[in-house]
Amino acid sequence: MGNPRYIKVAEQIKVIVAELIERRIKDPRLGDFVTVTDVRLTGDGREATVFYTVLGGEEERVGTAAALNSATGMIRSTVGKQLGMKFTPTIAFVLDAVQETAAEMEALLAKARASDADLAARSAGATYAGEADPYKKPHEDDADDADALGEGDEA
Repeated sequence: MGNPRYIKVAEQIKVIVAELIERRIKDPRLGDFVTVTDVRLTGDGREATVFYTVLGGEEERVGTAAALNSATGMIRSTVGKQLGMKFTPTIAFVLDAVQETAAEMEALLAKARASDADLAARSAGATYAGEADPYKKPHEDDADDADALGEGDEA
């Protein structure tokens, strides 16, 4: 957990950058659906990492990364003006891998579900290799002998 002040500053930077991407950056390379997912500041507040996602393919991701990197100076100066801080943090843009990670997890879960269904289908008609109940139990005639011995001791 970081400094509470820097957490608030990171949230403000997130809002400012999202508004700038939506309204002021008119670069044609910028993808249609760019979302700022998170902003993290270093412990001293000198560097800000802005995580973003882009809806689309690899071409849109590359174009958006180039557009954001070319607009970094304008974004930093606007952030500095709006925050009114003595030192404006440097800004670095990083593509958030949430979508790819979620897709990989969904694929793994689907594979596990298919494996479970296959195992259930194979075990539906299965029988035990040995007896159904492998535990040793006293035989009925042994129990009768024990009762007979117990009654004879009392007499």
